[in-house]
Amino acid sequence: MKQLLTGVIIMSIALSSCAPKDSAGSANPLQQDFTAYKGAAPFDVIKEEHYLPAFEKAMADHKAEVQAIIDNPATPTFDNTVKALEKTGADLDRISNAFFVVYGANTNDSLQAIARTLMPKLTEHGNSISLNDSLFQRIKYVAEHFNPDEHITEEVTLVNKYMEDFVRSGADLPEEKKERIREINTRMSSLDLAFDEHIRNENKKLTLILDESDLDGLPDDIRTAAAEKADQSGHPGKYVFTIQRSSMYPFLTYSTRRDLREKLYRAYVMKGDNNDENDNKDIVLEIAALRLEQARLFGYETYADYQLANKMSARPDNVYKLLDELWAPALKIAEEEARLQQELVDAEGHDFELAPWDWWYYTEKLRQKTFDFSDEDIKPYFELNRVRDGAFEVVRRLYGVHFEEIENVPVWHPDVRVFEVKNSDGKHVGLFYTDYYTRDSKGMGAWMTSVRKQSNIDEYVTPLIVNVCNFPPPTKDMPSLLTLDQVNTLFHELGHGLHGLLSDSHYPRLTGTSVVRDFVELPSQIMENWILEPEALKIFAKHYKTGEDLPQVLLDKILAAARFNQGFKTVEYLAASYLDLDWHSLKEFNVEDVNAFEQASMDRIGLIDEIYPRYRSTYFGHTFSGGYSAGYYSYIWAEVLDADAFMAFKESGDIFNPSIAASFRENILARGGSDDPMVLYKRFRGRAPQIDALLEKRGLN
Repeated sequence: MKQLLTGVIIMSIALSSCAPKDSAGSANPLQQDFTAYKGAAPFDVIKEEHYLPAFEKAMADHKAEVQAIIDNPATPTFDNTVKALEKTGADLDRISNAFFVVYGANTNDSLQAIARTLMPKLTEHGNSISLNDSLFQRIKYVAEHFNPDEHITEEVTLVNKYMEDFVRSGADLPEEKKERIREINTRMSSLDLAFDEHIRNENKKLTLILDESDLDGLPDDIRTAAAEKADQSGHPGKYVFTIQRSSMYPFLTYSTRRDLREKLYRAYVMKGDNNDENDNKDIVLEIAALRLEQARLFGYETYADYQLANKMSARPDNVYKLLDELWAPALKIAEEEARLQQELVDAEGHDFELAPWDWWYYTEKLRQKTFDFSDEDIKPYFELNRVRDGAFEVVRRLYGVHFEEIENVPVWHPDVRVFEVKNSDGKHVGLFYTDYYTRDSKGMGAWMTSVRKQSNIDEYVTPLIVNVCNFPPPTKDMPSLLTLDQVNTLFHELGHGLHGLLSDSHYPRLTGTSVVRDFVELPSQIMENWILEPEALKIFAKHYKTGEDLPQVLLDKILAAARFNQGFKTVEYLAASYLDLDWHSLKEFNVEDVNAFEQASMDRIGLIDEIYPRYRSTYFGHTFSGGYSAGYYSYIWAEVLDADAFMAFKESGDIFNPSIAASFRENILARGGSDDPMVLYKRFRGRAPQIDALLEKRGLN
């Protein structure tokens, strides 16, 4: 059994041998051994009607497993209590992972209805375990009588984590407070789901349905993609653009139609804020209020204090300090970027002040004017499959692992491709699923998840890892071509994937990405550093038609522009980080107006009118439904780590330095959450991280 998080169990993985019948009388594939290659889930035969019966039985079996630990008359020990608990819930974990992979990447109305029914049940099930006093007393006894000298470090960490999980879930609270925690957990699970559903519904809307006369400035590939989207949406002969970023950003970058840019961008920033059935304002208020109440029940002044108590940052003050150190120089650069763009507006004879929907358009003009290249010049050299294979080659050179595409592994959508990952000696490491193309049934953004985590409790279990992205699909005339930002996303998510694939620990609670939130982005973000290294670019940056390498003259321009628009990128990110932290640093909840609170937050830091925070509250999924509450700062916290860590390679004179890569694999990727993250980092780097490399990287020094 993995981490207990506010009463909801995030399950671990194993296999089940039972094969009960579903309501139709046939064997339920979710309740049988997964016998596809290397234990892959049978997505090809799982039907929607299989999920709820499988969940119901798995929860009942899990309760019985936990009850057996409670009823054990023997004195509690590591083996009969902590290790035994870690082994429970295997069937539930297996079923849960299969469901939520599909729910996130290929959902529909039926799956959303199942999720609405399921989430309160899973929450109550989690509460019944995490708030069980008899079970907690056994865990507590083990912790109090545990001799660390008799156990490996990972087992010491596991005992401490379980104690922490139970205490932070409310197991040590008086009964009346436990009951309120149960109520909050149940309500929060429904609110999280509703918030996410509203955003999914908003993302499906066809924001712009245009004629050819409306497409001035748009390159041919963008027009073709919009035409195919129109055909798929029942608007033949038209051109469709949505607020999905792979559709919106190209339009904002190249369309000369300022009125349409404004319409599209306003639709994006008003997601969940239109006073309709998808409005999220009341949900935001209730979530924030419940989180503060929850924190108070645990004795914390704010929810941010509660959330950060077990993170590397430890306290909100430490996070605000980091954000403040970066904000002033970043804002100064962003103001200069806005001034230069306004000069372009004025030079063109326009009579308007630069607005947020103008930023991409005039940034692109400024890039072309300053560096004499555009995204359209770059994209032909970043064909998706070649970039993916190049990223795999970077990984091979670093860690000696190979990715080999395999057929006949069940998948949840035809777009999904599966790769077997092997060490240099040919030993199987795991399976890696990629689901790269955008579609209406998929959640927004990009993420890594697991069909099965690596573990080694009684036998070695290899991982099944998933990367989901939203890249533009190929058209009838052209393959999927990526922008530099999208290349960045592919490498980033592969880094998360490596954290899961190269895990080599014992207990699922601690393996792979089961680390504190402000450490989890280190393996993903460090991968981004190789992209613009000339030695790495030569591997994958080749023209999709001719196979020619990225020309040196264009590479020089890209490198010269590496810090271009960094003011904007840093400011919009930091603004969202402040907003997240401000919501969760309230000591008394007296907020009545979401938009007024948000505006006050942005006014306090002096955000300029030309820039919105990367996420507004009503579609801030990271913080209101995605697990990053009071933790969106983690990306920049981890960027201090990744910039400092990559500097070890740079200082060695070899970006593929085998000994440094081996150390990173052994001390970071393989270890998961088996030890304190700062201890792990110091083992790799030989010292604590320093901020200098980050300031240099972003041009903020």
